[in-house]
Amino acid sequence: MLATAYRLFSRRGVRDVGVNEIVSASGVAKATLYQHFRTKNDLVLAFLEQREAEWTFALVEEESRVRGGTPEEQLLAIFDVFDDLFGDADRFDGCSFISILLELGPDSAAGQACIAHLATIRSIVSGRAERAGLTDPEGFARSWHILMKGSIIAAVEGDTAAARRAQRMAQLLIEDHRGEPD
Repeated sequence: MLATAYRLFSRRGVRDVGVNEIVSASGVAKATLYQHFRTKNDLVLAFLEQREAEWTFALVEEESRVRGGTPEEQLLAIFDVFDDLFGDADRFDGCSFISILLELGPDSAAGQACIAHLATIRSIVSGRAERAGLTDPEGFARSWHILMKGSIIAAVEGDTAAARRAQRMAQLLIEDHRGEPD
């Protein structure tokens, strides 16, 4: 059920996917779905947790960490990961945290969960910025996150080079946060 919901929600959003479609596509009875998830909203929240595990931690955090030898290289490698992803139409489905936040709004339970999951990504970036010795790691992470989200939206629009463009801007952001030499 969750795998089916994951596939449908990540490709089409929450409002466009009904419980009946999830039940039909997963081959389970509606009663079984409701034994595991009391409401569709509970299923959406479970999907968002799964998305964080697969997208934030396994894809963005882990793959960029492996690709870079230093915290700064790991930051820039986020856009290498994105570049690979943006060029693979079978794997790239945008950012569910952004989509659902815009779809349901920040006051909904799912919107609040999206805000929390996006904060997790910023915390990864902030930690790397701190380890790289950059000034104002929190402010840096917020600016960096704008580049990440912007590149995702541009890629959804069809700009498969968006990650490379964002990476060039990211290098400038790093330079800006190196601080004053002694």
